Amino acid sequence: MAKLSIKPLADRVLVEPLEAETKTASGIIIPDTAKEKPQKGTVVAVGPGTKDEKMTVSVGDTVLYGKYSGTELKLEGTDYLMMRESDILAII
Repeated sequence: MAKLSIKPLADRVLVEPLEAETKTASGIIIPDTAKEKPQKGTVVAVGPGTKDEKMTVSVGDTVLYGKYSGTELKLEGTDYLMMRESDILAII
């Protein structure tokens, strides 16, 4: 993983979404048009938090987030999502 030149502010988190499933459990290949947006990703960068709340996620955590959470970014050819920590549903 390359060093990123972006540092989230306050309670923001930068997440790299995991690849969408290409095959079902039974072996059926899913075409690109039918793939769903992934809801799981890896935390790449974390802001310092706010004065009232400290951050509970850290770099390298795999997280679940809401389907429509975050703002999509493309940095150095890679897609990322910038979201608030409160948009993260769970750490797995």
